[in-house]
Amino acid sequence: MTIGQAVTAAQGEELKRDNNVIIMGEDVGLYGGAYQATRGLSAEFGTDRVIDTAISEAAISGAAVGAALRGMRPVAEIMYVDFLTIAMDQLVHVGAYNRYMFGGKAKVPMVLRTEGGVGRCIAAHHSESLEAWVMHTPGLYVVMPSTPYDAKGLLKAAIRSDNPVVFIEHKATYGQFGPVPEGDYIIPLGVADIKKPGSDATIVSYSRMAMWSLEAARLLAEKHGIDAEVIDVRTLKPLDIKTIADSVRKTGRLVTVSEGFCTCGVGREISGQYMEYEFDDGSHGFDYLDAAPVNLAAADVPPPMSEPLEMASIPSIETIAQAVTKLING
Repeated sequence: MTIGQAVTAAQGEELKRDNNVIIMGEDVGLYGGAYQATRGLSAEFGTDRVIDTAISEAAISGAAVGAALRGMRPVAEIMYVDFLTIAMDQLVHVGAYNRYMFGGKAKVPMVLRTEGGVGRCIAAHHSESLEAWVMHTPGLYVVMPSTPYDAKGLLKAAIRSDNPVVFIEHKATYGQFGPVPEGDYIIPLGVADIKKPGSDATIVSYSRMAMWSLEAARLLAEKHGIDAEVIDVRTLKPLDIKTIADSVRKTGRLVTVSEGFCTCGVGREISGQYMEYEFDDGSHGFDYLDAAPVNLAAADVPPPMSEPLEMASIPSIETIAQAVTKLING
């Protein structure tokens, strides 16, 4: 199935499994979602459980937090991650902090689904990758899948979590096909996936860039004889730094690939955590590097509308392969 179908299936299965699960957001009901990721759910489960809301991201986020505090398991959709900025007060100050501020007596089992990234030439207000913003917030989980299998399993796990989860899909991947097993399954949050084992360099990525990293690894093997390991973190927070550290300890080289902005971005966080990581023998990540880490990310410019400029503003399969080649050959 496609990633879009996997997201829809995950929500449908959880609506059937638990009567406390509800879906809310702009156009999630009759229209089926801006990217059809809730298609058919309103007809199957009714408008009391798949709820079309007003055009107010703050209201959607606040209503979801309130519903979660009262025992529901809301899945709230924000149409574009860019609009998350309008919902941050409710999401952060009420949603993310409540479990801590009430001494663990309150649970906030909500999922805020949204989508980001470039690929449709709809300019800066609808094309950002703001995952680093929400990673900064204590109390929030941040999940970004790259395959239909991951999308379904991670979303089901997020809906069952007692913590608020920001689940970010990539707008250009909804039609991406991949195998999804029949029956119920979940993928634990906070566990990375080694998409391709390797020995010469470690490429760490997520979302669409994980797929592009796999393509870059294929080019590296075919054209340069370089065996790159590709790790898809899947959950950005909590981050599975152990899997990353064990890989870089083996390969000696680290390349991070993100579609988010470079400054204060995800790649810098991954590299920083790796440098400080302490292994069982007391050594640290820094001790095993054969070269300085490379951070590939979006240029520090608002995403352009022009397709050539849009694509030039983010890492490509070719630039990933070039960066690894340069890292190894000097």
